Amino acid sequence: MTQLSSPNLSALALCAALAAAPGFAQETPFSPEQAPASPDAPVIAPDDTDDTEASNAAPPVAIAQTGADWPAWGGDEKAQRYSPLEQITPENVGSLERAWVFHTGDLPSGSASGKYSPENTPVKVGDDLLMCTAMNILISIDAKTGEENWRYNPEVPNEAIPYGATCRGVSVWTDPEKAEGDACATRVIEATLDARLIAVDTQTGEPCADFGDNGNVDLWEGIGDKVPGWYAVTAPPAIVRGVVITGAQVKDGQAEDAPSGVVRGYDARSGELAWAWDLAAPDEMRNGPPEGETYTRGTPNMWTTATGDEELGMVYLPLGNSSVDYYGSNRSEAENAYATSLVALDATTGEERWTFQTVRNDVWDYDLGSQASLLDYQGQKAILLASKQGDVYILNRETGEPITPVGEITDLPQGDIEPDFIADSQPVSEFFNIRKPELTEKDMWGFTPIDQLFCRIRFRQARYDGYLTPPSTDWYIQYPGYNGGNDWGSVAIDPERGLMIMNYNDVPNYNRLVPRETADAQGWKPINETGNEGSGGAEGAGDPQVGAPYGIQVNAGWQSELTGMPCTRPPYGGITAVDLETGEQLWDTPIGTARRNGPFGIPSMLPLKIGTPNNGGSAITKSGLIFIGAATDNLFRAIDMTTGETLWSDVMDQGGQANPIIYEVDGEQYVLIGPGGHHFMHTPVGDAVIAYKLP
Repeated sequence: MTQLSSPNLSALALCAALAAAPGFAQETPFSPEQAPASPDAPVIAPDDTDDTEASNAAPPVAIAQTGADWPAWGGDEKAQRYSPLEQITPENVGSLERAWVFHTGDLPSGSASGKYSPENTPVKVGDDLLMCTAMNILISIDAKTGEENWRYNPEVPNEAIPYGATCRGVSVWTDPEKAEGDACATRVIEATLDARLIAVDTQTGEPCADFGDNGNVDLWEGIGDKVPGWYAVTAPPAIVRGVVITGAQVKDGQAEDAPSGVVRGYDARSGELAWAWDLAAPDEMRNGPPEGETYTRGTPNMWTTATGDEELGMVYLPLGNSSVDYYGSNRSEAENAYATSLVALDATTGEERWTFQTVRNDVWDYDLGSQASLLDYQGQKAILLASKQGDVYILNRETGEPITPVGEITDLPQGDIEPDFIADSQPVSEFFNIRKPELTEKDMWGFTPIDQLFCRIRFRQARYDGYLTPPSTDWYIQYPGYNGGNDWGSVAIDPERGLMIMNYNDVPNYNRLVPRETADAQGWKPINETGNEGSGGAEGAGDPQVGAPYGIQVNAGWQSELTGMPCTRPPYGGITAVDLETGEQLWDTPIGTARRNGPFGIPSMLPLKIGTPNNGGSAITKSGLIFIGAATDNLFRAIDMTTGETLWSDVMDQGGQANPIIYEVDGEQYVLIGPGGHHFMHTPVGDAVIAYKLP
């Protein structure tokens, strides 16, 4: 499971020499190559029942939609990140100005320094914005003025920080059995880095006394020995038919005997466990593990955001990989069946409905990071899923059957490590994928001729057999890397125009399996032996993978050892618009300039449009605007949805690695982002929440 890593972005981009990189700022459409299809292409493991209605289900409730409000992390239940508001248009967006700036006061100190990546997206309900900070402080502010209403600090300790201090958002639930004005009639619920569910009153910020232990539910129950930082929650929970559903992030690459990837549902009123879905023992663990036991350890987890479906009573879980990402021969059949899959469960019972797997026997850490989006498609209730490899699938959300064509890539390279485990074919979307052509030596790039020569030598030294080159004890190239394609920022969908907007990364990794004896000699130890820090670097840079015969060394973004610059030429990230009816790419353009990047981490201050790696997603409007931060140049942009042209931007003093929202107060439309910055992206960290409107 890798969710945040990116190349050393202080070194990503460049100066005037960038202009010499062929085609780096072209905005011409890109036509992905189609992989050969196979008649047995669909990768579906459906449940043996056709009944998709929840047994003993609570009745569905009315669903809040975007418009004046932005009631959920993905906009609303559909997770389309679309607003029907159209006061701000392509014609007047150039006049957009800051309405107010709020500071949360949550900044890193002590052992948290260098570990902040807030990624926070508020929700807007009624007059208020509800949000969580990097360290899970819950805050309510006035949506019109930016004045604070209340805050609740759950006092999460620094030692609980896993990769980074992150809280992407919160969820809101209204109790149908309570009257307006009752305590916790409407509650905001978050999950924390130290693995708690917390519920407080949206009006007062006071803990909900009827939820767990005075507003707290301990998610460590049934997980095993508490090792801070190994098991944490960074995503907002899904709430479906009165059930709060959450997974957790399990720190990558530590050990085979890692905490379980169990997904659990809790009663939104009482906080009591409603069900548990342990993919290796679903029936045995439904009500929690037997006394003295734990949920099955080391199984794939859901670190990202699930999607709830109130009408069908289902929840859709994008799963990651097993705890040992780059070696699979020691995995169980259940791990192989569910890793890197979208799984649909009955939200009230936790029973499985269907599974769609995007990678077989994943040894590339290609977790599903993007939240799936609900839509009506070709007369069917559908769900759209984007992957880190850049594939986009549209499935029937009742059955999991593909609506758009799914093919097979065959005759894949096998390598000399666990050849009996590496799959010789993999699914591929024949509807749309963003993958670029395979790398060649000519694609090696450098800030200087010496740097370029160095990268060409490294290319020749590495093992590279194209897409899905398997792991090796020799240096090998993984392209796209584990932060390629579309990640947790997810896609946006315009249901009226029939468009999908997707920002993406286009960077490789330069990896090597490290034999066990070498890893041990180098002192690589898992987090449970060394404390919160562990012994490795950022997500794969020296992970021990205890229990497997190899550790793993990853150079994320494949940076030159000479200058810290990427070894491949730009662009490193882009944004594209896709016709949902045909899968045709309407435009594709780099996103991100070189203004904050350069060799040795020195900003070039050049406005060249190179396309930097990006982290976070977009929000779109009926009027045809895309609002997005994400890139590493600290710019918040408005982009024309029909052309890809940037129409407006604002320079922020912190990185925009968060999803924006759009809402309305007293007839005025606002656009808001809580940028926060990102330590892995090497963008400045801050505590600002910034709202914009027309003068």
